[in-house]
Amino acid sequence: MSDGDASLRARIITISQALDAAGLVPNKSGNVSSRSAGGFLITPAGRPYRDLVPGDIVELPVCGEPSASGPRPSSEWRMHAAIYAGRSDATAIVHTHSPRATALACAGRGIPPFHYMIALAGGEVRCTSYATFGTAELAQSALRGLEGRRAVLLGNHGVITIGSSLDEAHAVAVEVENLAGEYLAMLSAGLEPRLLDDEEMARVAGKFADYGRLKR
Repeated sequence: MSDGDASLRARIITISQALDAAGLVPNKSGNVSSRSAGGFLITPAGRPYRDLVPGDIVELPVCGEPSASGPRPSSEWRMHAAIYAGRSDATAIVHTHSPRATALACAGRGIPPFHYMIALAGGEVRCTSYATFGTAELAQSALRGLEGRRAVLLGNHGVITIGSSLDEAHAVAVEVENLAGEYLAMLSAGLEPRLLDDEEMARVAGKFADYGRLKR
């Protein structure tokens, strides 16, 4: 294992444990990955995040099947592979079952552009139709939902975010959960959100680029 490979594996573990500590991946749900020299590195199936060590992180080719030996990759490895194959701008992927965003996903409801911070996700966060976890159908549905976006809600399932780095994918996942909570609060209070138009969202995205919040 090279120094660079070991460092990337350690960073994946750090992000995974941060998500766990924040309550965004309850009961070992979710997964984290990053592109690597051999394809991509992804968290394993069924291991508590607190117990992960670098050797548990699984390397997979972007196009191909997992090895029959060694740690088993997350059951959602197909979704990560499809996104890396279809989105050259995705260097890292975070998948969570964060409570508020998942509640919206289970209602088949996306997050509209009611707050300018949704620009971190690239605009309105769509919600896909339901597909069984771990399937090629879910992988392709997620990829379609991410078109022009950095986040998508997976119907009756959870959230997936992408970024130019692990930190960016993590930051988008955290912000989507914040936005979901704010949106649910408005809905529960019977309030109708005032939405920002495309022109304003484009203006915000430009300002974020200047602030360094978003990388183009």
